[in-house]
This record gives sequence, C-alpha cells and structure tokens, in this order.
Amino acid sequence: MQHRIVVLGAGYAGALAAGHLAGRLRPEDVSVTLVDAEPDFVERIRLHEVAAGRPLRPRPYQEMFAGTGVDLRTARVTGVDVDRRSVTVDTADGTEELGYDTLVYALGSGWDDQGVPGVAEHAHQIADRAGALRLRDRLARAEAGLPVVVVGAGLSGLECAAEIAEARPDPRVALATRGGLGHWLSDKGRRHLRQVFDRLGVTVHEHTDVTGVEADRVITADGTSIAAAVTVWATGFAVHPIAKATPLEVADTGQIVVDRTMRSVSHPEVYAVGDAAWAPGPGDKPLRMSCASGLPTAWQAAEAIAARLTGATPPKVPLRYVQQCVSLGRTDGLIQFVTADDRAVPAVLTGRLAAGYKELICKSAAWAVTHPRMLRRRRRPAVRELRHRAEPTGSSAL
Repeated sequence: MQHRIVVLGAGYAGALAAGHLAGRLRPEDVSVTLVDAEPDFVERIRLHEVAAGRPLRPRPYQEMFAGTGVDLRTARVTGVDVDRRSVTVDTADGTEELGYDTLVYALGSGWDDQGVPGVAEHAHQIADRAGALRLRDRLARAEAGLPVVVVGAGLSGLECAAEIAEARPDPRVALATRGGLGHWLSDKGRRHLRQVFDRLGVTVHEHTDVTGVEADRVITADGTSIAAAVTVWATGFAVHPIAKATPLEVADTGQIVVDRTMRSVSHPEVYAVGDAAWAPGPGDKPLRMSCASGLPTAWQAAEAIAARLTGATPPKVPLRYVQQCVSLGRTDGLIQFVTADDRAVPAVLTGRLAAGYKELICKSAAWAVTHPRMLRRRRRPAVRELRHRAEPTGSSAL
C-alpha cells in the first residue's frame, strides 16, 4: 500500500515540492499526485514582460515530469476536506475526489482588488497569465499618448511600470503609490529608481491613495482624478480562499499557519508552501509572498516529509533573505541587498549588471522547477512504516 502524497498547485513552490518528493522517495512506497488547473508551468515573475509584449516560453508539465513518477492531474481544486483527507477537483470529465495521506497545499495567490470600487470591472492585473495576456492585447492597441496608470509600487508594480514604459513608448505611463517611491530601499536604491523612472518618462504620484477606478481614470482619496485609459492594479496578492473554508488554522490573510518544517500547526498531515503558508522567518517575522520564499519553503516541506516517512530527523532549511531583485526594463535593474529579515542595507547593484543578475535569478528559479529529474537520488531510503489507512481520527498521517 503506497503512501499517497497530493500536491495542490504547480507554481514555483508546488512543482518543486512534487519533483523533490518523487526524487527522494521510492515509487513502490509513495505515490505523488500533482494537481493544477493549467497544462504548463508559468514563470510568474516574468508576467510583467508578457504584458509588455514579450513571449513566454511554454513549459508543458507533461514534458517536465516525464519519467519522474509524478501523476499529473489537470484540474481545478474546488474543496479540501481535512477530516476525510480528500480533495475535490473539477476535471474535463467531471468532478473527482482524490484521497491523500499527506497533503502539500501550494495553491498560491492571485490578485487582490482590496474591495476598491471599480477595480474588478475596469482594472487589469498581472498576477496570472490570463491577466497578463489581456493587458498585452490592450496595450498592443494603444494609440499615441494613451494614459496608463500602474497602481501599487511594490516589486510587481515597479517592474510593470518600467517594462511597459520601455517596451511601448506610445502610452504615457504613470505610477501611483500610497507611500514614497521605493521607501523601503536604501538611499542609493531610491536614487537609482527615481533616475530610471525619470529616464523612462514614468510620472510618479507619491503618497496617493487610489480609492476608485473608472473606465478612463482613477480617483484618489482627496478626490483628485488621474487620467487612465488603462489601469493596472498591482497593490498586492490575496491567497486562494479554499484554506480559509476548512478547519485548518489560518492567519488573518487566509494563509495556513505552519511550523518551521512547513507543517500545519493544526493538522500535521498537511503542509503548506509558498504564498499559501504563514511561515516564520528570521526574528519570527512571517515570510513575504514571493518566489524568494516559495522555493526554500517547498524544499523544506519536501525534505521534512521524506525524513518523517523514512524515519530520519527532518532538517531545517535556513529561511532567510539575501536580496530583493527588481528589473527595470531589459537593460536596467536594481538589486537591493537585505538583512536576513528583509531590511535594506546600503549595498546595491544597479544598471546593466543588475539587469543581468536579475535575469540569472529568473533563469535559475525556472531551471530548479522545470528539471525535476535532476532531483532524483540514486539511493532512496524505504519508507519505514506505512500507517494503516483508515477514516481520520485527528492523529498525524506521518
């Protein structure tokens, strides 16, 4: 009887976790099922490039996981029953239930309209491929002088505004942010960011709270209107709502609360990784939603699951930050080095060197996820003992 591991979501974190588990454990002992609504892997950290008109390389899951033993299911997750240890999914053939002994929850996050009036109806987003493609198509039809406003100046908003301004010189690009431009960066980082935006012609509206979006403008808290034939909403992400509808312990954000091995603090047979996890980082600060958090949490969860199944001590991967990488078009960038708990230090890289550095980071992340066969170990320990599968009693599955 195989121990059933089901991984929900095949973004950076879910795909890495599934590939690593398949490479660490023997297929006669463990089955690994990976569920995702899309047929291929999307490099989410490149979606601002897609919106600006650059092609995204297709990476079909069937090719990625060929020969790994991972069972791929193209389906949309509609429910998780942690008491019965089952997942409900919608497939092309109808509704199906998948039972599990261990669940890796990696459904990630999507865009967050924050309840602001008009955002859902009028704004574009780049949190997923469909949104990035819609924005690309709209920008492709842009006439000279078309006003484009990017709302939000986190990493995604900065990259989106710079990419569009560089790739499509016809629109007039503006950025609206509640705080100061790059307020979390070092002095040198802020200066470089402002210089690049000045060079690209991006108008910056600082200390501007957007409280409404209409078809041709955004409205700010003081009643000011900013012309916006195209509004891009990049104010942050919201996690998938399914976890919050279960008995799993979740944070106010809807993220699953986990320990340092990515194991749910309320349901030990469940692990959460990536944006789905409320995970403690250095100084017990929760990790931020990012690819930089997703890959190490996936690695930690896979190592912990494999260790517990084979009778080893779960290792603890250091969960810390080193840098924040910002692409500012194709020929410029900003690498802000940070403390372990993500606070800026004076050191930065800028210009073409930073652009090349960021490109290397993107390629490395994609390579780690899309080459699961490289994670296979020659000697894989046997699962020590498979717990008798029965209706749940509230005890751990491992």
